[in-house]
Amino acid sequence: MSERIKINPDNPKRKQIFDLVDILLDEGVLLLPTDSQYALVCDYQNKSGMDRIRKIRQMGKKDHLSVMCHSLEHASTFANLSDDNFKLIKRLIPGPYTFILPATREVPRLLTHPKKRTVGIRIPDYPICLETIQELGRPIMAITAKLPNVENGQPDSGDRELYLSRFDQIVDLVVDHQQELSGQETTIVDLTGPSPEVIREGLGMETLREAVALQGLTFKESHPV
Repeated sequence: MSERIKINPDNPKRKQIFDLVDILLDEGVLLLPTDSQYALVCDYQNKSGMDRIRKIRQMGKKDHLSVMCHSLEHASTFANLSDDNFKLIKRLIPGPYTFILPATREVPRLLTHPKKRTVGIRIPDYPICLETIQELGRPIMAITAKLPNVENGQPDSGDRELYLSRFDQIVDLVVDHQQELSGQETTIVDLTGPSPEVIREGLGMETLREAVALQGLTFKESHPV
């Protein structure tokens, strides 16, 4: 049985953040709430943790694992940012977005697309996540927590207790934010080309459209937004 703790999502206690960090440093895997859905997370340097998460999600080699950072400055260590991308992301963070960007050499190969050498970057608007990353001193790896082929294994099942209990035997710590589950995922935006491309529409689409317009950019025509 995994350990489970209840954390106030708006004002997490420092000791609880320290507890999360201790588990991450001990190569643990957490079920952590975010500003969209719950995520499976581990220290981005934890290869065994990443392997566990890939196994839980039954992921292929081409599936992206996101690097969750606490600031744009932090993210620039792991992704190459053009001036346009820097300005656009700055308008949108923190928020429910995953940005696909060219990866720097700092990013482990396990976190990048095997051919494109890209990485997903997240800077969530959620104190539990941001304070954990800041205390850890480096990013965490994160991906939406889903259980393939399990009834009510999705966050949108609506039953928080049932959903959390599905992970009791799988992760090292379950964080209960004591709120309703979110049924919406992040919006994924590919910023590796000359124009932003929406890969998945999710939370924050209206704000994204406004930011792209203010930047004087247009979306890639192949994707209607």
